Amino acid sequence: MKTRAAVAFEAGKPLEIVEVDLEGPKAGEVLVEIKATGICHTDEFTRSG
Repeated sequence: MKTRAAVAFEAGKPLEIVEVDLEGPKAGEVLVEIKATGICHTDEFTRSG
């Protein structure tokens, strides 16, 4: 299954949206569609270097 992810490849650089391959849901799991997301202050501080 292909999806997109915001990835930090280097501290202090902008996040890059890349296409990634993920396994689909397994038995007993569900697939959830995400409509929106955010980033918390702590994650942004860590990403900024």
